[in-house]
Amino acid sequence: MYPHFFHFGSFSLPTYGLMASLGMIVGLAVIFRLARFRGLDPDQMWNLGGLVGFSGIVGAKLLMILVDWREYAADPGRIFSVATLQSGGVFSGGLVAALVAGWWYLRHEKIPFLTAADVFAPGVALGHAFGRLGCLSAGCCYGSPTHMPWAITFHNSWAAMYQGTPLNIPLHPTQLYEFFAELINFVWLYWLCKRKKFEGQVMGLFMIVYGCERFIFEFFRGDPGRGEVLGGLITGTQLIAIGLVVTGFIICIRRVPLRSAPVGEGK
Repeated sequence: MYPHFFHFGSFSLPTYGLMASLGMIVGLAVIFRLARFRGLDPDQMWNLGGLVGFSGIVGAKLLMILVDWREYAADPGRIFSVATLQSGGVFSGGLVAALVAGWWYLRHEKIPFLTAADVFAPGVALGHAFGRLGCLSAGCCYGSPTHMPWAITFHNSWAAMYQGTPLNIPLHPTQLYEFFAELINFVWLYWLCKRKKFEGQVMGLFMIVYGCERFIFEFFRGDPGRGEVLGGLITGTQLIAIGLVVTGFIICIRRVPLRSAPVGEGK
């Protein structure tokens, strides 16, 4: 792990923040490219991207605080601690918040929600992949102990101090599990975005696939604050993952007709 990209005197640049920023940049680049192909206004997509990005960050941190509420309620100062501010939060909470904020903006600007959602799906997957590399560098979102040959071991005391990361213990590389999964999702979704058969197909399938992936990956997570529902049968994040899958299926079952031929099609 490498929690700080560089130091200059008392100033240091967190690697997580750098990777999250890079993820947003490359994600928006993909979104703009697909927006032109689907006949959407790139400027509106820029505004939407900024709103969705900010909402995603806030939503991810809010869900992190909610699922670990007992600890934060006992020590409210932790909400503004370095660990909380630098933590990526819970991606599912960020995705839900981003979808709600995006729905509001698109409704206000009279932009077809599903059309824009399909354009955003590949960019979100790619941006999230970069974010998981940031998690790996910071030591957060770590896995449970394992003796598998691909286990990773953290040694940096900074991670133990601010993230509670177990040191010198082989752990499941859950950050890399999601990194590779989201890279595959990105390639597939990008390919699908130019070949979709109905509006919402790309986002709907993304929600189904990612929801299933996240539900499975939760079994390998070792960091606290997962939340418990249904008597501890599943975590709060897994419940949200189920909601994503159900919503994705509903979108795909509806099969909203394509709004128009995409710009540039046939060229």
